Amino acid sequence: MSVLRTKPIRDVLAQGAADGEDGRPGLRRRLGAVDLMGFGIGIVIGTGIFTLTGIEAKNHAGPGVVISFAVAGVVALLAALCYAELASSVPTAGSAYTYAYATMGEIVAWIIGWDLLLEFALGSAVVARGWSGYLAELFDLPSAWFAEEGSVVNLGAIAIVLILGAVGIVGIRESARVTNLLVLVKVAICVFIVVAGAFFVKAANLSPFIPITEPAGGGEDGIRQPVTQALFGLEPSVFGFAGVLTAAAVVFFAYTGFEAVANLGEETRKPRRDLPLGLLGTLGISTVLYIGVSLVLVGMVRYTDIDEGAPIASAFEAVGAGWAAILVSIAAVAGLTSVILVDLVAMGRIGFAIGRDGLIPPSIAKVHPRWGTPYRISAIMTVGVALLAGFLPLSALADLVSIGALCAFVLVSIAVPILRRRRPELERPFKVPFSPVLPIVSALACLYLMLNLSVETWLRFLAWMLLGAIIYFGYGHRRNRLARREQLDKEGPLLNASGRAGAPS
Repeated sequence: MSVLRTKPIRDVLAQGAADGEDGRPGLRRRLGAVDLMGFGIGIVIGTGIFTLTGIEAKNHAGPGVVISFAVAGVVALLAALCYAELASSVPTAGSAYTYAYATMGEIVAWIIGWDLLLEFALGSAVVARGWSGYLAELFDLPSAWFAEEGSVVNLGAIAIVLILGAVGIVGIRESARVTNLLVLVKVAICVFIVVAGAFFVKAANLSPFIPITEPAGGGEDGIRQPVTQALFGLEPSVFGFAGVLTAAAVVFFAYTGFEAVANLGEETRKPRRDLPLGLLGTLGISTVLYIGVSLVLVGMVRYTDIDEGAPIASAFEAVGAGWAAILVSIAAVAGLTSVILVDLVAMGRIGFAIGRDGLIPPSIAKVHPRWGTPYRISAIMTVGVALLAGFLPLSALADLVSIGALCAFVLVSIAVPILRRRRPELERPFKVPFSPVLPIVSALACLYLMLNLSVETWLRFLAWMLLGAIIYFGYGHRRNRLARREQLDKEGPLLNASGRAGAPS
């Protein structure tokens, strides 16, 4: 049985019907383009603006972090174009996992699916701890139970994950309503940050725009250095254009969530029209907001003086606008809430798609007959994320989210020309322009950003992939639907004239 067997497109499209096979209930089509953009912006606008902006400006890029967000946004947009073509052609749960299964083979699909579970699980856990930290700052809660770092058991993170997990399980429509409300709040605050902060921008803070000097102690080395430095023997560096690219690889974490939109293909009323709108609308709006907010931040405060914990709120406090800092903290809580919710919803859909194909036990991917959601796999993953968020300080693992997303984007970009060659007759409501050139550029750009992440991040990623390989070859390879179908096809000729299994008579 080949690890490169592919799933027929007709099977993918058939599974996307309103009702599942064998009379079992399927996912409910209740979302439109606005809902999809709400989910997309809900997950993209969050940690990137409220945390990573300050961290990367201070440690790697200086004011050049604006360029980092632009570079990451362009790379994400290239990947989003590839997602848009595949999502409109094959609207399904599982997004990149399913696209790979239909084009590059089962083992590649498993790698992507396993990779995406890591991305969304760690992403939601990291953000949950950040949410708890902002809440503690707003209400002066005890750090032992709510601090992002140093808490014994982070009760705030556990509570918010369990509450939002329940919202996601009850129904996709309810999740969309909560997300859209939170998105309105944080987009309004982002616009406020840009407009109000512009009055406090000082040109001196923006010069030099790309610092070329290293701070005391020099750059990072050993397994903490970027792979590009380790491979090519480059001197460890911080700042300069290399620092801008390193920051771009890290802040790419902020854009990764847009792929959650593609996971909602089976729950979209008009997927062939609305999925491209949702994907590209999410990236366009988010990139503009990220560039605007990061520019205002480094213009308000000298990059060396940025507070890494709450960079934007502290920037307003530094210029004497404490009232604005309170608004920003409230927006951060709302923003991070929507990120956690969409992460949990996306994880459930990826697990549902993998379980439906039999690569993990299908019983845990069952859809609830009334709620129309994959409630079992969603509940299992919600509890898992709550435990991670409650007991592990995951800020050091945030880079794993970026490398996981970039790996998926590389494979999705490659899938576009492969599917065009294998299925030229497939209806494509949206097409990536200049294919195969643009998909290849997208894949190379994502791969280059991956190489700007640390050796340590790569080692952790490879360890996770090794665990996935053990599960795949130990269970999924022989027990999935395609494997069982192959086995039945082989046994068919051995049926004797009486219809019983055995040697031919």
